Amino acid sequence: MNEPVSATTAEAIQYTGFWLRVVASIIDTIILTIITLPILVAVYGWSYFTNQDMVAGLTDFLLSWVFPLVAIIAFWLYRQATPGKIVISVQIVDAKTGQKPTLPQFLLRYLGYFVALLPLGLGIFWVAWDTKKQGWHDKMANTVVVSTKQKPTTSAS
Repeated sequence: MNEPVSATTAEAIQYTGFWLRVVASIIDTIILTIITLPILVAVYGWSYFTNQDMVAGLTDFLLSWVFPLVAIIAFWLYRQATPGKIVISVQIVDAKTGQKPTLPQFLLRYLGYFVALLPLGLGIFWVAWDTKKQGWHDKMANTVVVSTKQKPTTSAS
């Protein structure tokens, strides 16, 4: 199911659009929240949500910043997709080769999310207008998100 898309099948590549990627992000956010929220509430209590600090403490830093980074990069390295992307049958590939991106590409892509979010999320919304459905984070890392579902072949009868 999650085999790399080869460059020879470039004509069959189906780029993944904005709304499907939003669905994948929502799935990932729900999973991360289910994992981290109970721990944060256990450590900081419900006052965690009224705290004005960017980071409430070491546990908050580890669960809210480090854990997502490690989990997402690990999923990208092993599956080329987060759980949300796996559910919707898409994966991240190198934009030029169609193969699995490198670790530096994945790290740049992750950091690129922060750049893409800065101007009111314009770099994320860019997916909706780009011909290859690339957000700024994809462009920075030279990656694309593509469907892993096989297109039906048409036969001449």
